[in-house]
Amino acid sequence: MAQISDTRDRVLDPVDRASEAIFGVLMAVSIVGALSVKAGSSQEIRTTLSMALACNVAWGFTDAVMYLVTTATTSSRNFRLARRLQRTTDHREARQILRDALPEPVVACARDETVEALRKDLCALHIPRIALSSRDCLGALSVFLVVVAATFPIVLPFLFTQDVVVAKRASNALAVAVLYGQGHVVGRFTGATPWVYGISFAGLGAGLVAVIMALGG
Repeated sequence: MAQISDTRDRVLDPVDRASEAIFGVLMAVSIVGALSVKAGSSQEIRTTLSMALACNVAWGFTDAVMYLVTTATTSSRNFRLARRLQRTTDHREARQILRDALPEPVVACARDETVEALRKDLCALHIPRIALSSRDCLGALSVFLVVVAATFPIVLPFLFTQDVVVAKRASNALAVAVLYGQGHVVGRFTGATPWVYGISFAGLGAGLVAVIMALGG
């Protein structure tokens, strides 16, 4: 129960954080991968790193806005569902409305008594009309920061060496390491074997990095 409570207290759950981090890593790798191996100019390297950061800032901002749009849309849907249930006087019809809104696996095993109890709880529940809370805004900020922060492990090697080949290999290795870490976190969150998820995420990341390198990285 403690694990469930801890998850509810988080602004973003581990799967959301992992998804945003993975998108950020792959976005940065795709930009850095375009850097020519023969590049020796510090200006060219700085320009590429600036492009990677700017791209992830733009992606993070877009993803944060879409997070708020999705949250507002879900809130609106919940509000309309609750209002429809509250206005329906026929309990059988209300239960059918609720069944239509529930996931199929839940509907398949839910008894009428269970659905009726849920209907009563929802009818007594106050759901705000498309209101975005401060927590939702904090969630959007978290999305932005996760995507932007994912850039730094990828660009870090270029700050310590002018050898583009060495820096790119180290950058790719760090990208795979980050993906492994995110997979490990998701594995723990789902109750599966963490290292299996970690290796799976790292393998997927390595494959994507290889494709990026083959296309010009």
